[in-house]
Amino acid sequence: MNNTNISSPWIKIFQPCPQPKLRLFCFHPSAAGATLFRFWGKYLPSNIELCAIQLPGRETRIKESLITKWDDLLSSLIQALSPFIEEYPFVFFGHSLGALISFEIVRKLRREKLPIPEYLFVCGRRPPHIPIDNLRHQAPNDILISTLREYGGTPEAVLQNQELMKLFLPVLRADFTLNEKYIYFPEAPLEFPIVAFRGTNDMEVNLQKLSQWEQYTISNFTLHEFSGGHMFFQKEPKTLIEKILKFL
Repeated sequence: MNNTNISSPWIKIFQPCPQPKLRLFCFHPSAAGATLFRFWGKYLPSNIELCAIQLPGRETRIKESLITKWDDLLSSLIQALSPFIEEYPFVFFGHSLGALISFEIVRKLRREKLPIPEYLFVCGRRPPHIPIDNLRHQAPNDILISTLREYGGTPEAVLQNQELMKLFLPVLRADFTLNEKYIYFPEAPLEFPIVAFRGTNDMEVNLQKLSQWEQYTISNFTLHEFSGGHMFFQKEPKTLIEKILKFL
């Protein structure tokens, strides 16, 4: 039975499903939050429950402290996820920073002998062993704003609104800190499939780098490109979701 009593600020379920066949956990990119995945449910079968991860310091958790250390993030997130992953089979989807977080969560689950996902879908991020060359977590605000503009996905009116940027930029800076201070430690490859996605115009990750995710699994590896930039699925997630469903 689905234990409807479990809830956590870390996990937003926009359309609860009484007895899901599968849970799809979605990890958001830098400066985003769970609402990025708010409308994904309408493209999913009714027996797949979408669980969107919500990091502290944004949206419903705006009053909480931002996290900039990996140990703090992983231990808290594993604790929040545990009751949700014990109940039903599940898969992970992570975009950009979210792809890296989902990967590290999988490895921690495996180390702690907890349930692991049936698939890992990674999107818009270089594989963990390739360090980031363009460090921006200490860049001046105007550089951060132009970075957001390059990514696409943030309306120009928001980028030009100083009050909103005052709230938004510390979140972006904290997320960039996580992303850029990450240190990869080698472990055995995963035993389940990895699927990697990118937008053809994504400046953050090219096809050659993306394809190197293959070395992280001894199972199947698949690579797909979609037209668009870094946030190619934001306005129209349907084609991406349809592709994910083909694997499920």
